[in-house]
Amino acid sequence: MTAFSLNPEQIAWRTELRALAAERLRPLAEKGEPGRVNRPLVAALGELGLLDGLFGTGEGPAGDGPARGGALGLCLLRESLAHACTEAETALALQGLGAHPVAEYGSAAQRERWLTPARAGRAVAAFALSEPGAGSDAAALALRASRDGTSSWRLTGEKCWISNAPEADFYTVFARTTLDAGARGVTAFLVPADRAGLSGTPLDMLSPHPIGALAFDGVRVTTDDLLGEPDRGFRVAMTTLNRFRPSVGAFAVGMASAALDATLAHTAQRDAFGGKLSDLQAVSHQVAEMAMRTEAARLMVYAAAAAYDRGEPDVARRAAMAKLLATETAQFVVDAAVQLHGACALRRGHLLEHLYREVRAPRIYEGASEVQRGIIAKDLYAGAAADG
Repeated sequence: MTAFSLNPEQIAWRTELRALAAERLRPLAEKGEPGRVNRPLVAALGELGLLDGLFGTGEGPAGDGPARGGALGLCLLRESLAHACTEAETALALQGLGAHPVAEYGSAAQRERWLTPARAGRAVAAFALSEPGAGSDAAALALRASRDGTSSWRLTGEKCWISNAPEADFYTVFARTTLDAGARGVTAFLVPADRAGLSGTPLDMLSPHPIGALAFDGVRVTTDDLLGEPDRGFRVAMTTLNRFRPSVGAFAVGMASAALDATLAHTAQRDAFGGKLSDLQAVSHQVAEMAMRTEAARLMVYAAAAAYDRGEPDVARRAAMAKLLATETAQFVVDAAVQLHGACALRRGHLLEHLYREVRAPRIYEGASEVQRGIIAKDLYAGAAADG
């Protein structure tokens, strides 16, 4: 079944990506330690050229081209990897979040020093936006950047729920440079992990990928560390999130597709009540519902990505709709798959046990479902008022 009229080249690339993930990346993922950065896996993503697809300027398998570039290509990449190896997909996405601000707003020196090794998988990136008191409300950031002379600041405060922390090599950090200015008083900085005064601790989370907290004790940053302009960092954050939100939906669709495929195989083979599980109308109708919702989510994700690539004005709303529908759908599909598999799906190491833990977090990170609904409603009312 195709999605959003994928052309033959894109379909072939999806098949290639699934094979790469299963044959080259999954073995590396299985050797990794839950909750830790898997550097061999990140390096393999770089060696295969897959990290190039995060920035749309590479020449590897995920580089530019009519089938593979832009947000649409990124969605296809993330969905395909997620179907076969969620760890590989997550490692790739975290590189994108952490390094995209450098690609988009960094200086030539910053890109040479950090973006080049990040794209090659030799340096691990992280996106440090959330704080203990500022998760969904990103404009409420409290990490303070106090002036220290005319060309430097001191960062003081905390970040929390930061993927790849505390093991990343560099962080895109958002700090408050102007008090009582809301979103307009935030600045983005590139902070190397070895900067004096920066420390971190890992957090033990439900999801198996690395997440930690960071503490900034007077960490010095200068104008050379700026990403974009002072007090314009919120734009850096939102540009990055708008770029990746549709592809979070693609990650969710990939997980839903994997759960659906597993359910089709299981229910067609499992003997029950004198026949196969799939012979029961309650089961077959549930599977049909799972397939319908997965395809609807896929179509919305790809439509949002295509709108982003065309530069349409309603990208924020469409990205929010795509992330919301896809992540909520994936939760439903994976849960239904567990129910139809029964107790075997609850056993540690089962695909669905793994997906059940993975699928919960995307409804929270990069804007919780409630935040997405707020974005959608605000845009709809603004449009209605303009048409008024």
